[in-house]
This record gives sequence, C-alpha cells and structure tokens, in this order.
Amino acid sequence: MFKLKCDDFLIYDEATGTYSMSAEQQVRDETEKNKWRSCGFTLLKDWRLYLMLVPLLLVYLLWRYLPMTELLAAFKNPGTAGATEVSQQDWYGLSNFSELFFGAQRTAFWQAFRNTFIIAFYGLLFGFPFPIILALFFNEIKSNVTRSILQVCVYLPKFMSTVIITSLAIVLFRGPTRANSTEGVGVITKLLLLISPSKQFEEVVKSSTFGLVFSTRYFRAIYQITGIWEHGGYDSIVFFGAVIAVSPTSYEAAQIDGAGKMAQMRYVVIPSILSTVVIMLIMKVGSLLSVGYEKVYLMSNSDNYAAADIVATLSNRWNDSGNTTLGIAAEMVNNLIGMILVLGANAVAKRAADVSLY
Repeated sequence: MFKLKCDDFLIYDEATGTYSMSAEQQVRDETEKNKWRSCGFTLLKDWRLYLMLVPLLLVYLLWRYLPMTELLAAFKNPGTAGATEVSQQDWYGLSNFSELFFGAQRTAFWQAFRNTFIIAFYGLLFGFPFPIILALFFNEIKSNVTRSILQVCVYLPKFMSTVIITSLAIVLFRGPTRANSTEGVGVITKLLLLISPSKQFEEVVKSSTFGLVFSTRYFRAIYQITGIWEHGGYDSIVFFGAVIAVSPTSYEAAQIDGAGKMAQMRYVVIPSILSTVVIMLIMKVGSLLSVGYEKVYLMSNSDNYAAADIVATLSNRWNDSGNTTLGIAAEMVNNLIGMILVLGANAVAKRAADVSLY
C-alpha cells in the first residue's frame, strides 16, 4: 500500500533546521481551500450553459426519481380496507416477494424472468459485437461520400418508431393467408422456404397463421435480428469515434514492421479502443435485463407467451388486473438484479483491464 512521507510535501532547510511546505503542496492546499469559491465563480461566469441543464434535471426528477416513491407499494398490502393510495395501505413486509418466489405466481414470474434473461443474453452475445464490427468496416472505407451514405442508411432505423419496426417484421415474416398452405406469406418467410431443405420448417410456416414473429420457436431469433437492424448502426457511432481517434503514426509503425490490415486491426486498433469497448460493455450489462417492453408487447400474443413473456409484460398484466403491488415487486427484483450485474461487471473490468465507470 502506498504511504505518504513527509519528504513528499515538506522541504528541510539545513541552515535553520526546520521544515517548510513545498511550492507544489502550497498550490494544492490553496486550490483545495478555494475549491467551492472557484465552482461558484464558474457557475456565475457560465450560468447560461448551466441553465440549459435545468430542463434535463427536471425531466429526471419528475419522470425518474419522483415515481420511485411508488416502489413502496411492493411492501404494502393492496387489500387494506378503505385505502385509495399507497401511503394509506398497511405495511406488508416481504410478503409480495415471497408470493413471487414461492407462492401461486412463482411459475409465471420465473418463466418471465427466464425469458427476460435469455432475450437479454442473446442481445449481448450477438448485438454487442455488431456495432464494433460495423465501426471497423466504416474505418476501412476511404471514400467519405460512400461512407456517409452507408452510415445514414444504417443509422436511419434508430429514428423509426418501434411500432414501424415491429410492423415491418410482422409483414416480412407474415404467415399464410389460408390454413395449411404457404400462400400470402411474407417476403422473408418465402425466401426462407426456398432456401430451407427442411420439411419441418414448411410445416411450421403452414401452421403459423399469425406469422413466424408469433411463433414460440422463432420469436427470439426475429427479435434479435430486428434489434440489431434497429440499434446496430446507431450504437456504432461511439466505437467509430474511438477508431478514428487512433493515431496515424501507430498505423505507420505497424506498416513498417510488415503488418497487414488484419494485423493492424488486431495489434493497433483493438487495443486502442479497448477502454471504450469495456465501458460500453459495462453499460450494456447494466441494462441487460431492461428488455424493450414496447417491442415485446407488440410482437407477442398468447401463442408465443412461453418464449416472449418477460418481467415487464407480466408486470403490466398484473397491474391491469389490479395486482399492482405484485407487479411493482417483480419490476423491483428485475432492477435490483440489473444493478448487481453492473456493479459486478464494473468490478471485474477494473480488476482485469484497469478500466471502470468510477
């Protein structure tokens, strides 16, 4: 462990036999003493810039922090006589959580949690590397015009409504218009029928009158494909910024050593953007269980609940049926596990790569 010594901030005067504080330490002490005064001067000087933060802070306060008071409902008894608000309900302790884990609703909750984790894990496994690969691909395009056109094309889906994305997926993977036939199927469904040698797939298509999106077997794959198409291009912006920040002299040194394109990518680019990748990975792990509610809700029905029902949709159904406290408890468990995951990922990254969020 590092220990501070007197010699680090004191200077010994042999003539007088006394110690005096070093100039560096005097500057540090003065800076520390006037820290808050300096902050005040900065606020007064740039008050217009800080004023622009007020709307953002209000949004977070009103729509992020204020609703947290409703989390108390997870510890309240919804059957309290005469109670119309959460504050009027009797304290219920951990009974709602006990009902989730061990009670009559445990099967529905654990199935929804399992689906949430599987969908999120597939998103991390396939969705996280794609923007990195895309950023490396953009970096190899020498024509600025060509690169700009391609970037606009891949960024565009991010600015489309989730309703439009899911509607396109439902149409493209549409099922037959008549039962036990392949007439009227979507474009991608028809293409899959042409290239698939399996008769089993054809039977699945014939029986999927609502389309492959609402099939238990293919829901997760279609969800990930549409997710990568929607977010992959936009998420590559951060990685592309890190890639183009790599010093040209590093490439020149690698070329002098005889490194080709793949070797430069392996020994120059990837190590240079590793810290960015780690930070983005930690943030991705933090939102691992925050699977998009709207998209799952639009792409699910009773036919594919076994694979599509997640904690958010289950909680919403419980809220609609009046079981609000149980729904809030389920969401709280989901969020607490997400917090543990991000803290764990941050600790591992800090130990392994000396990179962390704090």
